[in-house]
Amino acid sequence: MALLLEQLLNGVQLGVMLFLLAAGLTLVFGIMGVLNLAHGSLYMVGAFASAFVAAQTGSFLLALLAGLAAAALCGMAVEFVVLRRLYARDHLDQVLATFGLILFFNQGMVLLFGRQPLFVDIPPLLQGAVEIIPGVPYPAYRIAIIGVGLLVGLGLWFLLQRTRVGMLVRAGATHREMVRALGVDVRLLYTLVFGLGALLAGLAGLMAGPIFSVQVGMGEQILIQTFVVIVIGGLGSVRGAVAGALVVGLVDTLLRAYLPAALRSTMQGADADALAAGLASMGVYVLMALVLLVRPRGLFPAHA
Repeated sequence: MALLLEQLLNGVQLGVMLFLLAAGLTLVFGIMGVLNLAHGSLYMVGAFASAFVAAQTGSFLLALLAGLAAAALCGMAVEFVVLRRLYARDHLDQVLATFGLILFFNQGMVLLFGRQPLFVDIPPLLQGAVEIIPGVPYPAYRIAIIGVGLLVGLGLWFLLQRTRVGMLVRAGATHREMVRALGVDVRLLYTLVFGLGALLAGLAGLMAGPIFSVQVGMGEQILIQTFVVIVIGGLGSVRGAVAGALVVGLVDTLLRAYLPAALRSTMQGADADALAAGLASMGVYVLMALVLLVRPRGLFPAHA
């Protein structure tokens, strides 16, 4: 039971990280209709900016602000310089342009920080472990990540459903020309929405820094899982991003934790571990295929 509880919390923590990425990506697609392959690069920008500032100042608060600001500003610059010219183009043009941005950001990080990974220390306040139940300690930093994810989810719900800005965002997603005719600067609205999505990606990146190494190309590694989350949850749906992220996080974590032991009962250890690693990597894609067979638009599609 202790191991199961720990793995469930690991799955939720991974799901929260995926949600922060998927929420920004699905928000941008649902409102602006843009497929942004460079979203993982904004995750990388937030991680590098926070890691650099933390190494220079030793302050977690300054590193947090630097990561959020760098990702948000880069995101708004990308929207203003590149994506604004692609709204009327088809998705193939958007994919090619944002793939080019991936190469641009990766080379930029190499020029600024080199190819060696950067390592970030866990903030002193969040070091150590907390006993979830007696005899089951769990890292305090991972619990903090789960808490931040919950707060972000509630904040997004309140922003989109209970504020004037959220009303304009929802209206701009379905009746863009009408919103423009009422005098709303839709271009500014799009820039702010893209900046919010980039900020969420940067938040995920800076929180991932103390758990994973900060390195060039880290955004592409997690971007594929993020797209799986969006497809399972439903394109353009923040509620779907929450559900899809938790499902993917739990399935991926539990398969990696329990599949090797299950296969060792029928084959040798090394072979079982190798086969289990491959099957666990395939698990979320099999899950995606099953969901699409039952619900082709995902679990909670936008405007359903």
